[in-house]
Amino acid sequence: MSHTDPELGPTVLGKLEILSYLGEVADELAVRHLACRVVVVGGSYLALHDLRESTADVDSVSKLTDEVRAVVREVGDRHGLRADWLNDSAMTFTPAGLKFDECELLFEHRNLTVLGPSPDQVFLMKLLASRAPDHDDMTVLWPRCGFTDAQAAVDAYYLAYPFEEHDPHLVDYVQQIADQSTQL
Repeated sequence: MSHTDPELGPTVLGKLEILSYLGEVADELAVRHLACRVVVVGGSYLALHDLRESTADVDSVSKLTDEVRAVVREVGDRHGLRADWLNDSAMTFTPAGLKFDECELLFEHRNLTVLGPSPDQVFLMKLLASRAPDHDDMTVLWPRCGFTDAQAAVDAYYLAYPFEEHDPHLVDYVQQIADQSTQL
């Protein structure tokens, strides 16, 4: 369900809104004879997998062209969304080794393909960000991940983000997330 703040536009987008707005983007791209592939991550990834009720925006690790941004802005204007409701702000957090050809299909239209990386990759991105909402997201993601244990997740993290400083408490933190996930 989309809720609107008069100053900022909608503050949350649910799965149905995300899919509907992506459909409108696809239709507008078709009118303009454009095509685009988007790999979504973050809260929108979780919402599209029914792991979270809503999100504030649709983050992508795919570069959006100016033409696609214009279409996104047009669809956003039509619905009172912020101009960057679909954005590529997550590109800088893309884990090393993320292969777009191994992503799962989340939405398909001849002019717009929306993909999602593996739960492992999204977990690692959330671990890098480690904001308060990311903890809850990692807790619901953990059972879908393929890590054998907390140490395996941390090893994957340092492979995905080789320039991150070593944190001696990271394994304990990931173990806490794994433990909490069994209590859901």
